[in-house]
Amino acid sequence: MHQRCCRRLPPLYFLRRGIHSTSTPTPADAATDATLLGRLTRLLLLHRYSAAASLLSSSGPLTPALLHAALRRVRLDPDAALHLFRLAPSRPSLLAHAQLLHILARARRSADARTLLASLLSARPPAPPLFPHLVEVYKDFTFSAASFDLLLRALANAGHLDGALQVFDEMRKLGCRPTVRSCNSMLNRLTQAGDLGTVVAVFEQMQHAGTLPDEFTVAVMAKAYCRDKGVAHAAEFLEEMKNMGVEVNLVAYHALMNGYSEVGRTENARRVLESLPSIGLSPNVVTYTLLVKGYCKEEKMEEAEGVIREIMKNKQLAVDEVVYGAVINGYCQRGRMEDATRLQYEMINIGLQVNLIVYNSIINGYCKLGRMVEAHKILHEIEDAGVRPDTYSYNSLVDGYCRKGLMTKAFEICDMMVRNGFTVTILTYNALLKGFCSLGSIDHALRLWFLMLKRGVAPNEISCSTLFDGFIKAGKTEKALNLWKETLARGLAKNITTFNTVINGLCKIGRMPEAEELLGRMKEWRCPPDSITYRTIASGYCRTGDMVGAIRIMNEMEGVGFAPSIEMFNSLITGLFIAKQCGKVDDILSEMSTRGLSPNTVTYGALIAGWCKEGDLEKAYNLYFEMSGKGLTPNLFICSSLVSCFYRKGKVDEANLVLQKLVDTDMIPDISATRLEIGKLANALDTVAGGNLHSAKIMWNIVIFGLCKLGRIEDAKNVFADLKGKGFVADNFTYSSLIHGCSTSGFLDVAFGLRDEMLSVGLTPNIITYNSLIYGLCKSGEISRAVSLFKKLQSKGISPNAITYNTLIDKYCKDGHITEAFKLKQRMIEDGIKPTVFTYSILIHGLCIHGYMEEAIKLLDQMIENNVHPNYVTYWTLIQGYIRCGNMKEISKLYDEMHIRGLLPTHMSGDVKQACPVAYNQNGKACHMKMYC
Repeated sequence: MHQRCCRRLPPLYFLRRGIHSTSTPTPADAATDATLLGRLTRLLLLHRYSAAASLLSSSGPLTPALLHAALRRVRLDPDAALHLFRLAPSRPSLLAHAQLLHILARARRSADARTLLASLLSARPPAPPLFPHLVEVYKDFTFSAASFDLLLRALANAGHLDGALQVFDEMRKLGCRPTVRSCNSMLNRLTQAGDLGTVVAVFEQMQHAGTLPDEFTVAVMAKAYCRDKGVAHAAEFLEEMKNMGVEVNLVAYHALMNGYSEVGRTENARRVLESLPSIGLSPNVVTYTLLVKGYCKEEKMEEAEGVIREIMKNKQLAVDEVVYGAVINGYCQRGRMEDATRLQYEMINIGLQVNLIVYNSIINGYCKLGRMVEAHKILHEIEDAGVRPDTYSYNSLVDGYCRKGLMTKAFEICDMMVRNGFTVTILTYNALLKGFCSLGSIDHALRLWFLMLKRGVAPNEISCSTLFDGFIKAGKTEKALNLWKETLARGLAKNITTFNTVINGLCKIGRMPEAEELLGRMKEWRCPPDSITYRTIASGYCRTGDMVGAIRIMNEMEGVGFAPSIEMFNSLITGLFIAKQCGKVDDILSEMSTRGLSPNTVTYGALIAGWCKEGDLEKAYNLYFEMSGKGLTPNLFICSSLVSCFYRKGKVDEANLVLQKLVDTDMIPDISATRLEIGKLANALDTVAGGNLHSAKIMWNIVIFGLCKLGRIEDAKNVFADLKGKGFVADNFTYSSLIHGCSTSGFLDVAFGLRDEMLSVGLTPNIITYNSLIYGLCKSGEISRAVSLFKKLQSKGISPNAITYNTLIDKYCKDGHITEAFKLKQRMIEDGIKPTVFTYSILIHGLCIHGYMEEAIKLLDQMIENNVHPNYVTYWTLIQGYIRCGNMKEISKLYDEMHIRGLLPTHMSGDVKQACPVAYNQNGKACHMKMYC
């Protein structure tokens, strides 16, 4: 993999910009008073330094020429040279520095040499390059090549990477080999600067020059390869170094583990950790911390916390604040604040200090959830613990209050921040700007903007983008453009983020020529457009159905080296449906496949929505099943598209069934929050609906259904009340969701009130509605009311279904009214409704509970005769009944039947065996019985 290069490699400093001129200096005039020079050097060599100083004070100042000549004469005595150098009345010349450096290097006085170079490199104004003078002195003194290496390391450590690369190149020309230590310094600094291409080139030239890597080189290169060529390349490199006999230390493996974690392959990182003892390395707390960070990044919080338990079990290691802090931060990032605070108290209980980083993570976590009371409480907790909050603490609170639209509270935190000695930064202003823009208070945002400028706080790209985006969303595009021009005149806003924001605003309102004109101006102003710029303009053309413009922009994008992404193809699919060119959709999908791109949820959303608009429900539904088969979860947009299509075709019952089957509360934004923020939810849904009132209505139905499914009835009722106040017209699905939620939660009066409200607005409750009410009555123990309502169904023109009967039969059985339950089953048959497996299982359960095992078995036989196949629950109910009466023989028969029907695996797992009352031998036969109460 890393073969040494036989070709001549290009000079490294051409990989970077801003190299100093390397013209050779004119040698200093060495002519001076020979007598004075002789007397001065004799005194210095005798180490009579005070006499030398007196001689210079009486005979005149130490001129550069005299200094150069004297240094040459005392070049074998480093102490004499140092004292002479210090006698110079002003900063000595670069030639004198070069002479002294050579002298010190020859004498191996590395500490003095480093001090000399540090002083020179920190000088203001910066000194010109020293290297040409070093070369001149090297030719004169014929020693010491080590001075070049000292300069290389000093430049690298000081961050003067251009100068270090030039010295590295010039040393090779002189036939001097840099030490591995100096190369390591340069490689490390280049890696920190992110100049990974140069890192690889330096490493190759090191090998070409014969400088062998050591364990530190390997560690630095592992980190660089992970970031530049991928973690697989880094792993291969470490293996190669190990085979070459180069030591690979724990730091190198940490780099590899971090590389795996960064790309979401934390299990690979764990395998690296587990392999360390076999190669003679012991994992430390840092090793485990890297594993924790990887799991947190992948949102595997249980595994991350499990690592803490692993460390605790290891007697050689002690868990620290950093590991706990990483897991706590992971929980906070995911809104799991109860888990975060649990770990915080655990830290305290085992004697660890909760530091500011942990407190800030918790503050930020509460702020993201909008739980500002708890967040503010943590600020006081920090102060009580004797820890001083920092700007991050205050800015998190400011941002949290701004997110909730509580701008007065946000400004109060700003005042507190200033009182406690902190300066309001651009981060604070950006949060405030975003808060005002989110509320639509554009005038307030503009006043804050000018206040920033007045106070000398320069807006950054986030400030500009936030304000422009706020104007555009408020429909004030012209004002946004005028402000942008003013900002440009001030020398601000010439960055990619701001340009993309303005272009996006123009595209949203269909002003495509202006958006494309701005693309040209970006090139003129040396702010090259990125892939997002091109994608935004192409998407703008797609929204207007101008596929010619979209394809032209995509071609231009490819021409400058950006490959079209999956997002670009998703826009093209949407555009083709808008342009009524759905016949070309398959061509786009084929091209995606050719480029190695797989359809994602958004792709399927565009396809399903497109075919729904075309009225091809079969194609849309098939695509839904296709995406489900690939493990992709439908989102709110997909669900609403399918339901809308069903509604348009008059298939209301099918639409409601789709909603019940597809809706998952995870697809609804902000629904998981403890306190539902209806305003934010409305903004999110309006964005997805894109102004389509029909789509918005379906989405609100989904939200109400989701809240009821979660048991959050109060939130559902609040959403419904808020929507009615805004003119929302509820339909059968809306009321059915609320009635079912209220009934199951015991709010029967509210449920019946909603039924009456349905009737008053002209909606007819269906059997789903009445089944919910009957279920609620049964659950609340009001069987007589449930039966009464059941008897009224026919007069309302509604026929009961199997669910209606099963609900009542179940209640009769639970209350011990077995005869009534069987009468209802008979009526069910007379009404032409076939009893289901649930009907029979309910009745069998009722018989078993009361010890009527013979009747229960007869009912099982009847069930089978009627071609209703019993399930696991049916058999298990019977087994439980026989357990109570201790009839092992019948239990064995039932297990045999279950095996025949495939309802029980032949080889049961330990958990299943433990749950079952009968233990099995190897032949699968019952051998003894465990009695349960």
